[in-house]
Amino acid sequence: MPSRTIDHAFTARSKRGAASDPTYAGALSFMRRQFTKNVTGADAVVWGIPFDAAVTNRPGARFGPQAIRRASAILDNDPQYPFSRDLFEDLAVVDYGDCLLDSGNHNRTPATIEREAAKILKSGAFLLTLGGDHFVTWPLLKAHAAIHGPLALVQFDAHQDTWPDDGRRIDHGSFVGRAVREGIIDPDRSIQIGIRTHAPETFGIKILHGYEVEEMRAAEIAYAIVERTGGRKTYLTFDIDCLDPAFAPGTGTPVAGGPSSARMLSTLRKLGQVDIVGADVVEVAPAYDHADITSIAASMIAMHYLGLLAERKAKQDNAANNTHHGQDI
Repeated sequence: MPSRTIDHAFTARSKRGAASDPTYAGALSFMRRQFTKNVTGADAVVWGIPFDAAVTNRPGARFGPQAIRRASAILDNDPQYPFSRDLFEDLAVVDYGDCLLDSGNHNRTPATIEREAAKILKSGAFLLTLGGDHFVTWPLLKAHAAIHGPLALVQFDAHQDTWPDDGRRIDHGSFVGRAVREGIIDPDRSIQIGIRTHAPETFGIKILHGYEVEEMRAAEIAYAIVERTGGRKTYLTFDIDCLDPAFAPGTGTPVAGGPSSARMLSTLRKLGQVDIVGADVVEVAPAYDHADITSIAASMIAMHYLGLLAERKAKQDNAANNTHHGQDI
C-alpha cells in the first residue's frame, strides 16, 4: 500500500505509466490519464466534446464523455487486452478535459471545436475525441485535413450521414456529404461499416451494409478497410449506434440488426496497417443505457485506438534503435 496512490489523474508525475487507483474510486479521467492542458511531450491527447444540439432523435450525448471516462477506469492497471502490454509504458497520453462550448450560441460551436482541435494537433500529438453527437466529427475532420490534406474516412455507423446540407446546418446526419463536397475527405478512399438505413446519396463511398457485415468475419471486414484506404492518411470515426442496440442501447438513434461489440473490436484490432491520424467515438447517450453497457463498449473502442497507436510507436522506436545501433557498428 505505501507505494500506491489515488487520484492518479491529478497526482501523476509523468504522462506515462499505469495508475494504482482502485477501479471503484479516484478521479475519473480517461483510463486514469493525467488531467492537464499541457500537451508538451504527449503522444496522444484524449479530449471530450459534450455537445448534442445536432441530434435528430433522442438527446443526451453531451453526457457521453463523462460516461466513457467513468467506464474506462476498469481498463487501467493490468496489461490491456488484446494488446498484451501496458499501453502507457512507452506511450505518453494525457486527458485534456472537455471543450468549452456556449450552450446558448450553437453557431459558434463548429469554429470553437475546430480551433481547439487545431491547437492540440499543432503539438504533434494524436487526438482521440470522445463525443458528443456525430456533428462534432465535421470540425474535427477540418482540423485534421488542414494538416494532412484530404483524408480517407473509416466510419462505423448505422447511418450514412449524407443527407442534404446547405453548408451551414448544425446536423449530425449530413456532415459526411459536406466533407466530400468540400474536399475534406476522399470518397474513393473512404468506407462505411454497418450501415442499415438509406440516404439519397452515397457520394461514391464504399458501404458495407449491416446484413453484409453480419455474414463477414472480422478479418474480412478489416481487409476491406485496409484495401479501401490504400495507405492514405485516415480518420476513423465510430458512431456507437453501429453496434446492435443489444450491445449499445445508450444512444440517440438505435437501429436493430447491427454487429456485436466483439466483432467490431476484433475488426479494430486488425487495423494496424491503416495510417490512422485521428479518431473519435461518438453518440454515447448514457441516459438510455443499462449497466453502462454502451459506455463500456465505447471505452473499449477508444482503448483500441490507443493500443494500435502504442504498437505503431513501439515499431517506430525499435526501428530507430536498430538504425542507431547499425550506425554505431
